[in-house]
Amino acid sequence: MRLTLPSPGRLVYLCFHAQLGRFRSLFLDGGPAERARTEIGRAEMEATAALLPTLPIPTPEAPEVHFLTGRRYWFQTAFLLTSLAPHVSLRAIIHDDGSLDEPTRERLLSLAPGARVVGDTEASEQLDALLPAARFPRLRARREGLVLFRKIIDVHVGNPGWNLFLDSDQLALRRPTLLADWLLAPSTALHMTDVGDAYGCSPHALDRIAGGHVPRRVNTGILGLRGDTLDWEQMENHCVALDGLMRPHYYHEQALIAMQLAKQPNRQATPPADYVVLPRPPEAIAPRAVWHHYVAGSKRWYYQNQWRRFCAPSAPL
Repeated sequence: MRLTLPSPGRLVYLCFHAQLGRFRSLFLDGGPAERARTEIGRAEMEATAALLPTLPIPTPEAPEVHFLTGRRYWFQTAFLLTSLAPHVSLRAIIHDDGSLDEPTRERLLSLAPGARVVGDTEASEQLDALLPAARFPRLRARREGLVLFRKIIDVHVGNPGWNLFLDSDQLALRRPTLLADWLLAPSTALHMTDVGDAYGCSPHALDRIAGGHVPRRVNTGILGLRGDTLDWEQMENHCVALDGLMRPHYYHEQALIAMQLAKQPNRQATPPADYVVLPRPPEAIAPRAVWHHYVAGSKRWYYQNQWRRFCAPSAPL
């Protein structure tokens, strides 16, 4: 049997860069003991989500809000819906990330009256009709390989009006007035403001691809768009251009949206002091903001503490 050795570049990656990445991740998580506490909190959060009381029945005129979830993340969706319930009446449209099993589906439907689940088969059939792989091979391949692309494709294909999408790893800590007002009368595109440019490539590269200035710090944890303003042919071409720069990256979902938003001069961004991406102490421990999006290293405070605010009606808001 012939032994094949890794290339020199692969050896450098395995022996240095991969190990450095692991140490950096452990450092950002607070070390081994803190990481263990975070995992305990995550398990408690998931167990508690199954016991959350049923939310109020939405009003007849309640707007629809879109979520993407699955077997690993359903409890995050449950707590986001619970945190929103005192402030916003909505009908949840829950999109399957490809892993939503029947018990998880039933948990979410029993929690949120008026909710609807869009299963993977239903979504795929609609895409075969409206966004066929023969014409949009890059977009369809990304949807299959990078689940975050379903935030764009599954939510907006076949839905030409205003659609609001929310990532599940968020909490409404106080009444999100801007978001609630937008839902009642949407008139401009809305997106969250990130802590930096998370596009998977340089924003200047996006400027060249888009043929103009692309907005910076676009985060799609909150994203309100009209489905009929999205140019799918253009996004397919943008995928081709991105593939010429690098391998497909999960941040390219935000890159594609940023390039689409460049065509909408009246877009609105959430104020970063009120809608916080990547909250850190002291904000992560004693929140003053309206909203938190718990990405990357901030999940420590999400899993250990902040979800507990919504376990009982008397929990402080």
